[in-house]
Amino acid sequence: MSNANIAFVQSLYAAFQRGDIATIATAAMPDTVWQVHGRPKDHPAIGVHKGPDGVQRFFGIVAETQDVSAFTPREFYAAGDKVFVRGNYAWTMRKTGKPVSSEWLHIFAVRDGKLLGFEEFSDTAQFAEAVR
Repeated sequence: MSNANIAFVQSLYAAFQRGDIATIATAAMPDTVWQVHGRPKDHPAIGVHKGPDGVQRFFGIVAETQDVSAFTPREFYAAGDKVFVRGNYAWTMRKTGKPVSSEWLHIFAVRDGKLLGFEEFSDTAQFAEAVR
């Protein structure tokens, strides 16, 4: 199952890179919890988003607030129903024009070929500075 879960997560990243957010939202289960760790006051996308609608809203917030200049998932590791992905990204905040770049860790929970959970850990202090 580990290789299948990694392939599933890679397909979600491919959908993101194509701008196909509907595919990601459709992959989410009704009780999916999509969480970006940090202080919600530092960036509007930080916090918990639930279900397919929450996933869609999350990506809507990202599209409204920032432009991507790089997004690179680099390493994929599977353990049970979890897929851990290390990568980096770079953005420009639309409101301020300030750049942000950070290493990140994404943790996906996969059940029966569907997205059950997502967590993101990154340098949210850079986002807070760039939003101000």
